[in-house]
Amino acid sequence: MKHAWIARAAALALSALFLAGCGNGHAPWHSTNIDGAMPALQFQMTRVNDGKPVTGKDYRGKVVLLYFGYTHCPDVCPTTLSNINLILEDLGKRKANDIRVLFVTVDPNRDTPAILKSYVAAFAPQIDGLRGTPNQLAIMARRYRVAYNVIPPHDDKPYTVYHSNGVFMFDRTGRVRLVTMNTDNTKGVASDLNRLLAE
Repeated sequence: MKHAWIARAAALALSALFLAGCGNGHAPWHSTNIDGAMPALQFQMTRVNDGKPVTGKDYRGKVVLLYFGYTHCPDVCPTTLSNINLILEDLGKRKANDIRVLFVTVDPNRDTPAILKSYVAAFAPQIDGLRGTPNQLAIMARRYRVAYNVIPPHDDKPYTVYHSNGVFMFDRTGRVRLVTMNTDNTKGVASDLNRLLAE
C-alpha cells in the first residue's frame, strides 16, 4: 500500500512539473529558441543601400533578421532571400516595414558596394546589404558563431566560398531570440515574426 501511494505521489509530481513547463500559454516556436544564448545585435558595417556606416543601434525598434552570405552564391543564398521575401509578403506591407533583414557579405572582395546593393534590391526593400572590412566581418561572424571561408582560385580550382546558413532573429530591443535553418517553412517563420512584432 505504501509503495502504491509513493507511485501515485511521483506521478502527480511529474504531472505538475510537465504542466509547469507548458503553462506559459504560448504555442512552441517554429524556429529554434536561442534566447540568451548569444549577445545582442552589435556590429560596425557599411550599409550599401545608402553608403552609411551603421551599427546595431541603428536597428533598435525593428525586428531584425541577420543572414551571412554572398552574391555569387549559386543556390542557398538566393533561395533563402527569396523565401524571406515571401515571408515579408505574407506578413503584409505594414508589418514588413517593421522588419529589417541584414544580409552580410562574407565575400567583400568580390561583393563591391554596387554589386551588393543591386543584389539585395532584387529581393525586397526591407533587405539591407552590409559590407565591412575583413576585421569588421571577422568580429561580427565570431560574435554570432558564424563560420565562413573564402578560398581564391588556385591549382585550376575555382573560387570557393563556404558559410553557415542560419538566419538569426532579434526582437525590437536587439536581443537574439530565434534561429532557423529552414526558411522553406515560410508560414512557420512568418508566425514567429508575428509573435516578435506583437511583443
